[in-house]
Amino acid sequence: MAVTMAEITKLRNLTQAGLMDCKKALQEAEGDMEAAVEILRKKGQAVAAKRADRDAAEGCVLAKADGNYAAIVALNCETDFVAKNEGFVALVKQLLDAAVANKVKSADELKSLTIDGRTIADLIVEKGGVTGEKTELGAFEYIEAPSTSAYTHFGNKLATIVGFNQEGVSYEVGHDVAMQVASMNPVAVDRASVPQHTIDTELAIAIDKTKAELVQKQVENALHKAGINPNLVDSEDHIESNQTKGWLTAEEAAKAREIIATVSAEEAAKIPEKKVEMIAQGRLNKFFKESTLMEQEFVKEGKLTVGQYLEKAAKGLVAISFKRVNLNAE
Repeated sequence: MAVTMAEITKLRNLTQAGLMDCKKALQEAEGDMEAAVEILRKKGQAVAAKRADRDAAEGCVLAKADGNYAAIVALNCETDFVAKNEGFVALVKQLLDAAVANKVKSADELKSLTIDGRTIADLIVEKGGVTGEKTELGAFEYIEAPSTSAYTHFGNKLATIVGFNQEGVSYEVGHDVAMQVASMNPVAVDRASVPQHTIDTELAIAIDKTKAELVQKQVENALHKAGINPNLVDSEDHIESNQTKGWLTAEEAAKAREIIATVSAEEAAKIPEKKVEMIAQGRLNKFFKESTLMEQEFVKEGKLTVGQYLEKAAKGLVAISFKRVNLNAE
């Protein structure tokens, strides 16, 4: 049967499906608008089932803050072309607005919300029918705090939200700190918030590195005394290569191997543990300064830490939580 452009436009506004898909659905439904919507919905489910094993690694991620609540929503698809589509981005905005308006606490709660009589879960499936790509809710994060801020990086692949301990944090201050989280990717708000297993791992790495450096320093001193350039014998491959090039004699190579083995064993057996612990703790402290939000150097004003910047903005102001979603590999 023939359908009018007005009917096609109405169905398109209801479903965001393509014009030809709307026309075919209306023809199949013999002009019944509700039946046409259902046809398009089933088409989306069919696409979802058919492409279930596909990798939906692209997508759009957006963040929004409203008073004491902020959220991030990421909707994944298969290609960047679809992710940048106006209708796809508009759907993510709808999902995010619904999350913020209802202050939802989980992805399942978000998917159960309804927009214009349809659940968000159904809208996501239907969008897959429109684009022909696997489409799924990729991430949902939220924060509740006296004040919140949000930042979405250009390109809609990276977004952050931050919570503060005081009400009335200005947009500029909140935005600055949310951008800091996006740029510097801290592991925690402060050192007290760093998981113990992370601290243990970083300390173990620092101890091993310190021991290796102390031993290596003594090995290099011994090589210098023997008249051998340490840079020519810093690995077995280099020793062999430098012999081939004529930069090391066979005797020098053998002597270097003997010194490396002997001095390494001797020095490893008498490493001063207190010195190692002191140096390792210094390295751990550097990790905290580089990797925790409050102690990081504030990228907008390099002479301040983020903590100092917030204290300057309002006495006692601190960040108490943050979330960061990045669809790109780092």
